Amino acid sequence: MFNVSEEAQKQIAEYFKSNEIKPIRIFLHQGCGGAQIGMVIDEKKDADMVFKVAGIEYLVEKEFLKKARPIAVDFMGSGFRVSSSMELGGGGCGGCGSTGSCCS
Repeated sequence: MFNVSEEAQKQIAEYFKSNEIKPIRIFLHQGCGGAQIGMVIDEKKDADMVFKVAGIEYLVEKEFLKKARPIAVDFMGSGFRVSSSMELGGGGCGGCGSTGSCCS
């Protein structure tokens, strides 16, 4: 239902060596390029499912989890990648950031 790769665990542990350990929220956000799944430091809410992996709590809103499971967090190259079974549609912008686009 929820997985964090060894490389992602390593990178997150490295981050928390110099920062206070707090829960990480996995969430769906709408951007110029369409819907994406992201990660952010956050606090627990009543509607969250909590997964503890290698001492770190990951928060996923229960309704989102129903639609997105399984969710996988990985680290590739220089960044994190969060994937799920959820189909994410593209955005409606012609040219993100260009004059007259929906993102400017």
